[in-house]
Amino acid sequence: MNSAMHRERLGWDIASGALFIVITVIAFVDAPESPGSPWTLIAIAAGIFAVYVFGARRFVSLRESPLPSPLTSATLQISLVVLLAIGTSLAPNMLLLQTIVLPLIWMTSRSARQSVIVTLANAIVLTLAYSVWGGFDPAVVVAGALTSGLSAAFSIALGLWITRIAEWGSERQRLLAELTEAQTSLEAASREAGATAERSRLAREVHDTIAQTLTSIVMLAERARHDGSADTLALIEEAARDALREARTLVVVESPASTPSGSLAQALHRLGERFQRETGVTVHVEASECSVPRDIQVVLLRCAQEGLANVRKHAAAGSASVVLAIGEDATLTVRDDGRGLREATIDDGRGFGLSGMRDRVALVGGTLGVTDVVPNGTDLTVRIPLEAVELSSTERGSE
Repeated sequence: MNSAMHRERLGWDIASGALFIVITVIAFVDAPESPGSPWTLIAIAAGIFAVYVFGARRFVSLRESPLPSPLTSATLQISLVVLLAIGTSLAPNMLLLQTIVLPLIWMTSRSARQSVIVTLANAIVLTLAYSVWGGFDPAVVVAGALTSGLSAAFSIALGLWITRIAEWGSERQRLLAELTEAQTSLEAASREAGATAERSRLAREVHDTIAQTLTSIVMLAERARHDGSADTLALIEEAARDALREARTLVVVESPASTPSGSLAQALHRLGERFQRETGVTVHVEASECSVPRDIQVVLLRCAQEGLANVRKHAAAGSASVVLAIGEDATLTVRDDGRGLREATIDDGRGFGLSGMRDRVALVGGTLGVTDVVPNGTDLTVRIPLEAVELSSTERGSE
């Protein structure tokens, strides 16, 4: 039992005990003419008090009280109504016991409907008991009906009001529990989404940097096995150093291209020169020197790397071109004269590169397109609207 319920029942105990004392005093002060009647009234009051203590008390609460069984509810309510009716038939002052009987009827009912029915039945029974005491004098019958009727009306009005408050409180507790559960689920989903997003980010970074560099090392090692030239070995060493630097950069959670040396155009030229040295594929680079936000630079450079990596792995091309145009949009085009897509698509699940590139581009509001070129080759185009990006950056700065 919680402290609130304990305090509530303690209040009922005090009120019931005080009412029993008041009835005892009234029984002796305003004793009926028949001998021994005061003790009879006291016994009736004690009986009602006993019904409360040993039966109804455990159901007295507006919070978490258990629901009585049908038999228990009927037994308690019949006992209360009968005892009160007997006392009223002996002395009208016993009607004072309604102050505890009527609330107990509501507390021991299984529903509001039962409470209303039993309260009305109690009013009828008390009217008859009051009439018995008065010898069925018409004035006494009317007085008894008015007294019992008003008491019943007040009890029903108050009981329905309190019941509504209790139902509202239960509903509020239920909604609060559901809200707490929903918040817990949302926090868990948010953590999972954050973890998933971080795994996706790391997967893109590893694929676009270390994985591509290791692919270059493998291909250069195969070339070195055949020619063993010093230039090839130097390229292997350079690629290995790049992979080591990229791995260290990922460990400190910093994008490898977040602090490039020089402009994006220079980075693209270096990328083309290195690709040409490693593969022998002629690469033509044409890049605008206009500046773009740093996060857009990272995305464009990663897309250029992935585009050339696909040329290396799939195109069997003799030449390729990388073109960067800056206007209202930043448009990067990687084109080759190789074998083409051969019905491959971004969503066919054949690899992580194109789908990861599309996700990376989408994060900055851009689009990715891959098409075949007539008569042969593939055209990869990345388009990022710079106006929206600059507006977003301005808004973040103003905050």
